[in-house]
Amino acid sequence: MGYDTVAAIATPLGSGGIGIIRISGKEALGITQAIFRPSCRKIFDPYPSHRFFHGWIRDPKSGMILDEVLMVYMQAPRSYTREDVAEIHTHSGPAALRSTLDLVLSRGARLADPGEFTKRAFLNGRIDLSQAEAVIDIVNAKTLVSLEIAAAQIHGGLRKKIETCRFALWELQTELSAAIDFPEEMETLFKAETAADRLKGQILSPLQELIKQHDQGRILREGIRVVVAGFPNVGKSSLMNCLLHRDRAIVSPYPGTTRDFLEEPLDLYGLQAMIVDTAGLQETDDPVERIGIEKTHEKIREADLLLFMVDVTQPIFIQKETIPVFEKPTILVVNKVDRVNSDRFPEIPKEWKRFPVVRISALTQYGVDALKEKIFERITQGKGFRQEDPIVPNLRQKLLLDRALKATEAALEGISYGRSPELVSMDVEEALDALNEILGETIRPDILDAIFSRFCIGK
Repeated sequence: MGYDTVAAIATPLGSGGIGIIRISGKEALGITQAIFRPSCRKIFDPYPSHRFFHGWIRDPKSGMILDEVLMVYMQAPRSYTREDVAEIHTHSGPAALRSTLDLVLSRGARLADPGEFTKRAFLNGRIDLSQAEAVIDIVNAKTLVSLEIAAAQIHGGLRKKIETCRFALWELQTELSAAIDFPEEMETLFKAETAADRLKGQILSPLQELIKQHDQGRILREGIRVVVAGFPNVGKSSLMNCLLHRDRAIVSPYPGTTRDFLEEPLDLYGLQAMIVDTAGLQETDDPVERIGIEKTHEKIREADLLLFMVDVTQPIFIQKETIPVFEKPTILVVNKVDRVNSDRFPEIPKEWKRFPVVRISALTQYGVDALKEKIFERITQGKGFRQEDPIVPNLRQKLLLDRALKATEAALEGISYGRSPELVSMDVEEALDALNEILGETIRPDILDAIFSRFCIGK
């Protein structure tokens, strides 16, 4: 497939060791040769593929040397885009990168659109759409678990499962087509009972499992929101600092120090978590503090898990009044246990006994590791996560799986009720269309553009 030649900076801008200019298209090597002067005396025409060459970037007009670089040429189709690709590895200073890119563009290349290199890899058949989506997931992965999910996807994990279902549907469609073309031999060509069993075992069950893995694994892909709430001055900000291992939130002995919420990411045993510190819950006439409390309630509604903190040195019945409104997965965090003898811990109110309890001291960090373990357990319990099979479809893919499942169920119902092969075939075709769209074999251009617009320039 022929496209124009595009180029972009493929590494983040800023000072660093190495920056990369990526060029893809039929003019990639010619443009590179015009500005690259190799340090070796041997003349290559063309440069051999997949070998690095040391040299300098030279402005052809002024003759000025701009940077000392490495250059590698990758001949089509053995490249990321399946086109001719050249990469120039410069020093990662903004001036070096931009001036080199300017030279490349001045020789006829076009600045690449966001995600255009990966889009070309998809359009040229190197990867399917589910693998292309996994590229952005790898770029955005902040924990080992989310990286494993994306890596399984880019390795073709979802594609293999989809192709297995598609093959079974194609076989069924072939039998239905034969029954439609030769109705007098329908009983021989199409056996309803066998077809129904295959639909259940080879298509319905795998689709249901993939949908289940999306629902169960959403927090692995997207992360979780853990909100810390409670009465003023119970130690919420101190707990946040403990979990982050740095002083992110202001801590003072005066109630009401936190007027607004703070959010910080946290790697929690491989889970991507967002910890949210909130303003203390209490009745107040202060209009600014009241706004903060309203935001606290908003964050609690958005939470996947609530850490409700109480101060063991203060009367429990006063703090108890703030919790009954919360219908969220909750852990009761009893703080400041270092100030009270264990035999003098107050009785947990019966309304709270449905919540797991963790006793901590945010000051001494006693119990903080136990709390992290309890958070992980509370989030993952009953989820059935299987690390050996980390295929977690994204929302777009899940909606298409739902569509394929619905069509497959309709086909099964049609077979069970003895409907005509033509009607059953329509449902099978609908299921195939949905699965094809997951892999990008049939997809609207506007949806394709929306997917690749999420990418950065250079990827």
